[in-house]
Amino acid sequence: MPDVQSLVNEFILKLKKRKVEGSQATSRHAAVLLRSVISQQRIGYTNQAGTLIDAVKAVGEQLVAANPVELAVGNIVRRVLHIIREEDLSLTTAAMAGLNLSALSDDDDDTGPVDHPVLSAAAVAAASRSTLRPPSLQTLLEDMPDSTAVPHTSSSGGDSEGKSKSADKSSRSRKLKHDVIEALNELIQDIDTCHEQIAEQAVEHIHHNEVILTLGSSRTVLQFLCAAREKKRSFRVFVAEGAPRYQGHLLAKELVSRGLQTTLITDSAVFAMISRVNMVIVGAHAVMANGGVIAPVGLNMVALAAQRHAVPFVVLAGSHKLCPLYPHNPEVLLNELRSPSELLDFGEFSDCMDFGSGLGSPLLHVVNPSFDYVPPKLVSLFITDTGGHNPSYMYRLIADYYSADDLVLQRKAASSS
Repeated sequence: MPDVQSLVNEFILKLKKRKVEGSQATSRHAAVLLRSVISQQRIGYTNQAGTLIDAVKAVGEQLVAANPVELAVGNIVRRVLHIIREEDLSLTTAAMAGLNLSALSDDDDDTGPVDHPVLSAAAVAAASRSTLRPPSLQTLLEDMPDSTAVPHTSSSGGDSEGKSKSADKSSRSRKLKHDVIEALNELIQDIDTCHEQIAEQAVEHIHHNEVILTLGSSRTVLQFLCAAREKKRSFRVFVAEGAPRYQGHLLAKELVSRGLQTTLITDSAVFAMISRVNMVIVGAHAVMANGGVIAPVGLNMVALAAQRHAVPFVVLAGSHKLCPLYPHNPEVLLNELRSPSELLDFGEFSDCMDFGSGLGSPLLHVVNPSFDYVPPKLVSLFITDTGGHNPSYMYRLIADYYSADDLVLQRKAASSS
């Protein structure tokens, strides 16, 4: 099995050189890498969840720093941390429930009434949170029987009990890693099938003789539209070309090959054509906790045109694109600038960029942003692999996937130094 650090370094290099792009690809690579980190991480008998969390955060910091604009990487790191906490909570709850059952069975054998308090759900939750900080709850649980146990009559009995305790500790550590890895396998499967899960809902939103507008190219949008076509829906698609990369040309060609009526328009023609449109359906780079969308550049203009003409603006996004951060958080990098060569030919404009003019800087500056921010008030509906949701509900949906303790990935030791 390859060394984990070499796998981490290899993925970091791919992120820095943009050899892995797109939310789904980066999410899957990050999930598979973190699964390897967890499977090869050695954990002790105490503070097991804390050990796994520290290992995942150490790797997660490096991955996020390699390409901060790819928010899906940070999303997956936080999802994995949430999984660890949830699985540790489940094991702790089961252990404490077993302790209560054993205490109640002991009551049946006693002649005198002895009150044993039953642990409440709040006590279990508080105890589980303490497992992430030493001393661990597992240690406290193991010490409880010792204080009430009858003194041993022989040394051999003590040895056997010590071996039993050691076996229980080892079994719990293996159980925690096994459950976390199983949950990660389900996460990876969800990432692989998110497009299909979203596409299954297409027939509920697209109807006969409608006109759909989209911009650029999105695999999720492509499968969504094709799924409606396979259900015998007859509709037309307007595709804005998505300058300067013109990804809309690729989507238009793919739609035509699938038998869909397609019209290719320039981005500047969106306002002129929006009055003929019944619905705008677009993909997203990331969905923020407030329901705002980070999307390919040009989509804010489309959203404004849709709002002006009362056209529903629908965003398709897999659950791995749901980000627990807000746009104003310092950890969020909303945009990046691409090469000016996508806009103009340097040979043709070289005289405008001449540094020899004596001014110390060129007269012509080229700005080529990658993304737009679409505020939640411009979005009508989100369609994810879990169903359709209003923008006002997104914060609640996102809260199911992440823990508040993991929003900042910097480890305490690193921040205190």
